[in-house]
Amino acid sequence: MMLINGEFNDLLPATDRGLQYGDGLFETIAIIDGKPLQWQAHLARLFNGCEALQLPSPDGELLLKEALQLAEDNLKAILKIIITRGSGGGRGYRFPAEAAPTRILSIHPWPDYPATYYQQGIAVTLCKTRLGCNPALAGIKHLNRLEQVLARNEWQGDNIQEGLMLDQQGHIIEGTMSNLFMVEGDRLVTADLSQCGIKGVMRETVIALARQHKIPVQIEPINIERLMAATACFVTNSLIGLWPVRQLDDINYEHSKITQDLIELLSEQYLISRPN
Repeated sequence: MMLINGEFNDLLPATDRGLQYGDGLFETIAIIDGKPLQWQAHLARLFNGCEALQLPSPDGELLLKEALQLAEDNLKAILKIIITRGSGGGRGYRFPAEAAPTRILSIHPWPDYPATYYQQGIAVTLCKTRLGCNPALAGIKHLNRLEQVLARNEWQGDNIQEGLMLDQQGHIIEGTMSNLFMVEGDRLVTADLSQCGIKGVMRETVIALARQHKIPVQIEPINIERLMAATACFVTNSLIGLWPVRQLDDINYEHSKITQDLIELLSEQYLISRPN
């Protein structure tokens, strides 16, 4: 089910700049008991992205009304919001002085992830496709996802659940659909996203929860050697919550107490870090 500019529809003009140039943003939000989780955090990131792209921000109250309209009667689902600059401006990159953004909301089934992903952890691999560096676009969830598309298609089958992506300098930045944390002793380390990568809503939640419970968190560059020497690591996003990593190619990790404590905290507060 989909709403485009408030109307039930699934047709978009071929002139829409989201299609023509990837000129827009998106958010992916967990729906639990008919309500969007972490709504204000997702809305804040969306507004921040609009500012970075010089794109008029949507009306937050209208977005919430439409989100609840799609989400009602869904015990567990996924809401996707896409905001594009709309049509106009003719052919070429220059956007129109007065944009009329397109607002797309759609509801999708909840993915049936196996319980073992939470209990035993997942297997990940290092991707060959690297992220380009652009501080102006770093952190925001813009529609240009070709790097992730190429990286995700580097492996097939169910033996690997996620791929880790590096920047041009060889720093590990994130997963194709997640943010990465590693455990070093009694502290957490997550990547510096000032040059590229997405500042995930769940990433920010984990950082806040860790600091609230006196777990030190550092935001620093992470290279391959450092990750391979880590005690443990895990990935996060707004749908999976937290998945421990049990294996990175030929490296095996333990399931640390810090990881387990964070799983418990997320399970209590957000209900999405564990399967039903």
